[in-house]
Amino acid sequence: MQMRHQRSSRFAVISMALLGSSISFGNGAAAAPPQIATCASCHGVNGMGNLSAGFPALAGLPASYIERQLTAFKHGERKNAVMQSMANPLDAKARAAIAAYYAALPVPATPEPTKNLNTQGEALAMNGAWGGKLTGVPACDSCHGPFGIGAGVAFPRLAGQPQSYISAQLTAWKNGSRTGEPLHLMSNVTRQLSAAEISAVSAFYASLSPNPTTLPGLVADGGKQ
Repeated sequence: MQMRHQRSSRFAVISMALLGSSISFGNGAAAAPPQIATCASCHGVNGMGNLSAGFPALAGLPASYIERQLTAFKHGERKNAVMQSMANPLDAKARAAIAAYYAALPVPATPEPTKNLNTQGEALAMNGAWGGKLTGVPACDSCHGPFGIGAGVAFPRLAGQPQSYISAQLTAWKNGSRTGEPLHLMSNVTRQLSAAEISAVSAFYASLSPNPTTLPGLVADGGKQ
């Protein structure tokens, strides 16, 4: 009963944060720059990516974040052969235009599925881990926003992104093939996560709605309400 009360209290706090947030998902796209036709082959004409192929959604992400990632690919700070070849010929003006286009695309609103808090991924995402083997892992939500909807320009939306994509990025932070984050935060966190923990937290965020119309109905004690 005490655990159920603690979870209910945490849900109330996060719910208020979500309801009080001023997240904007864009009000329509700007004129598409010519490079978008190529981008859409992986990231979709609506910017919502391709779950089965592991291509991330770009719609509604902050323009400055998208632009920074294109720059990182161009200069080799992020490693991906396809994206590096795409970003290499882009000048600053083209990168800014692509970023502005995707930032303005709307994110479809969908209900949040019922969640079960008795999973490793949810525990790491919502509570972090401060004792035992993991001694310094903050809750992912503390930076990436309630239920991974994103926060500011430095912490992108995780909710609804492909599990394989999230897992690949966490692994890249862990092994040092992706760098450049503020204060080395992601590198320090991911070094403390096992492959199983990375998979679990990636699966949790992949299961969430990127633009929830309803708050999650969190279920405790293995689904018993």
